[in-house]
Amino acid sequence: MALVLGIESSCDETAVALVDSDRRIVAQRIASQNEEHAPYGGVVPEIAARAHAEKLAPMIKAVLGDANISLNDVDAVAATAGPGLIGGVMVGLISAKALAMASDKPLIAINHLEGHTLSPRLADASLEFPYALLLVSGGHCQILRVDGVGQYSRMATTIDDALGEAFDKTAKILSLGFPGGPAVEELARKGDPIAVPLPRPLFRSAEPHFSFAGLKSAVLRAKDSGQYNDADLAASFQQAAIDCVNDRLGKSLDQMGDVSALVVAGGVASNKAIRTALESLAANHSLPFVAPPPALCTDNAAMIAWAGIERLGQSDPLDIAARPRWPLDPDAETVRGAGVKA
Repeated sequence: MALVLGIESSCDETAVALVDSDRRIVAQRIASQNEEHAPYGGVVPEIAARAHAEKLAPMIKAVLGDANISLNDVDAVAATAGPGLIGGVMVGLISAKALAMASDKPLIAINHLEGHTLSPRLADASLEFPYALLLVSGGHCQILRVDGVGQYSRMATTIDDALGEAFDKTAKILSLGFPGGPAVEELARKGDPIAVPLPRPLFRSAEPHFSFAGLKSAVLRAKDSGQYNDADLAASFQQAAIDCVNDRLGKSLDQMGDVSALVVAGGVASNKAIRTALESLAANHSLPFVAPPPALCTDNAAMIAWAGIERLGQSDPLDIAARPRWPLDPDAETVRGAGVKA
């Protein structure tokens, strides 16, 4: 049985985990930075990097202690090497390099998006390739066909804001604090999802991609008008986002070919209303619906360690560089407006 130590530091969660090849999370710790970033209404890269540097080494020691093992007992060290806030990525990757060098263990540099992409297989041993994946987070909104480890075909991406980013910006418009996504979801439960007439960007468009910038701007205009209460704004925004996701994802599923399941991953996958809508969409396409538990949706090291398990047998050189941008499908066509976000 293999055991991998995983490190995640791509944004504002400092995380360390031990995962084995039997899909057991042997030990894990996650340190949130919500208090550090809350005064600014979003993640400040310099503050995030400093917090990772302060917290990571004690957390690695603690996780090994929780499992009652030493570094010599692991088979590899896996760490996020990108994409993400470059300062934080560098802290985690440099730490992993030091551990790998000191213990003479393989270093496995993991694409953070691949961690999300493969995390449903950590939670569900029955999930087989190929599957359709909706990857939704604060920085990314993509539809992919997942044919195997390292075999990703991007069907669609956002041409502007990611869905999680739109949730966070809507929370800022409504003065809901940080992190914004869960706050919008909670407030939306108290509102009327059809009370505010909001647009559905690219709805029924011939192209498969997403756009949420216009929706976010429409929320701002509606808020400034003074005609609507905040609960109705939150509910109407969330429903508009769901309608866009269902429309865009349904189009991609029609073009994707045979897949084993419809899978959702990433931080926004924790949203219960979105999960319910996707479950219905999967049923309409006669597909099982698979979503990791919420703890595996947000940034965590267990998914990075699991991606390391999936990639056991390979290793990366100790001079591998941290990457602020790292597409899962580097051969995908450039999308208008998406640029490096693609």
